[in-house]
Amino acid sequence: MKSSITYRTGLGRAVRNWPVLLLAGLLAACAGGRPQPSLAIAAASDLNFALDEMAAHYPGKLRVSYGSSGNFFTQISNGAPFDLFLSADIDYARRLAPRPGSIFTYGIGRLVVWVPAASALDPATALRSDAVRHLAIANPDHAPYGRAAEGALRHMGLWDAVQPKLVLGENIVQTFQFVDSGAADAGIVALSLALAPAARGRGRYWEIPLDAYPRMEQGGVILKDSPAARAFRDYLLSAPGRRILKKYGFALPGK
Repeated sequence: MKSSITYRTGLGRAVRNWPVLLLAGLLAACAGGRPQPSLAIAAASDLNFALDEMAAHYPGKLRVSYGSSGNFFTQISNGAPFDLFLSADIDYARRLAPRPGSIFTYGIGRLVVWVPAASALDPATALRSDAVRHLAIANPDHAPYGRAAEGALRHMGLWDAVQPKLVLGENIVQTFQFVDSGAADAGIVALSLALAPAARGRGRYWEIPLDAYPRMEQGGVILKDSPAARAFRDYLLSAPGRRILKKYGFALPGK
């Protein structure tokens, strides 16, 4: 899998559907025919594959950095120059909102227990198995998926028992990598990563019931208002954008 913090810069291509072509026209009109500057986006790691797929179709220049939402919150609070922030915890976005109407909800995150394909472990029972010597979760101190994993383990009455086994990832992609590399026997990761093309055939997962952990409402904020920033937000929330989010396991707001 890719590094947990990656940088992507590229010019997307227009695809054959009217919502994307309409956005392309709006971008061109707003720019008066001039080339568009790249849009700098700080995105939660669980969006890695979904946003990469969107970027391949989006008719604008995107520069996406992936990482821990908590770390991005600190960086942006200290002046990091991003245009948009897509957080795995909408509260971080709310706390950075520069103006009314700049916040939007794009999805609901979901947790799974993931084990490598070669493992004899059943992901549905792995959290209670003595065969699990190392269990990977994202760091609850700054990663929303880590806090949700802690909540799920507490809900199941397992938090105290798993303390000696925990391996903490800087973000949810690194957590996945710990399991994929064999550094951990099992992990609690984002469903979006378990469904990613890079994970196919590499492991098995069991989805943790939604009522076992706090609702993971994921939201974004436009940090620097511009036609380009608003156009990408509208694409993310459009039917094509929502189809990609759903493909990678994000529950849609209001569903």
